[in-house]
Amino acid sequence: MTMGSTGVRFGVSGAAVVRAADAMLRSLGGTEVSVLFPLSAMPGDSSVQLGLVDPGVEEVKFSPVVVLNLPTQPSGPRQRVEFLLAASIVAQEAASRSLSSGLQLLESALGVMHQGDLFHIEGIVTECFGGTEYLYRVTGVE
Repeated sequence: MTMGSTGVRFGVSGAAVVRAADAMLRSLGGTEVSVLFPLSAMPGDSSVQLGLVDPGVEEVKFSPVVVLNLPTQPSGPRQRVEFLLAASIVAQEAASRSLSSGLQLLESALGVMHQGDLFHIEGIVTECFGGTEYLYRVTGVE
């Protein structure tokens, strides 16, 4: 006599991890940050080609985001901050821009605005589980 499979499997799906990350960021008091991107639409006159026109930036708000203060060295930047962004919200914005991934979107960013301070992006780490991106860790310095 052999026992057949019951069809019950234990494990976590990628979609469940994404939902858990979203819930974690909201429950930890997620705030809102603005990520700055260069504008791509420019007028076609000669002043643009000479670099006389500031192309400007586009401000995109992301929420929920958890902001963590990181230690700094006395000779280093004044402030180091880690921004935890849900991959689901970044992926939505990336899809609206016809980009293949949230990482590609974040790599094109100029900086992150939080509470009136502009942070230069020092690094981006993608957290994955089971081949599914669920969180981005963006380190910013001021």
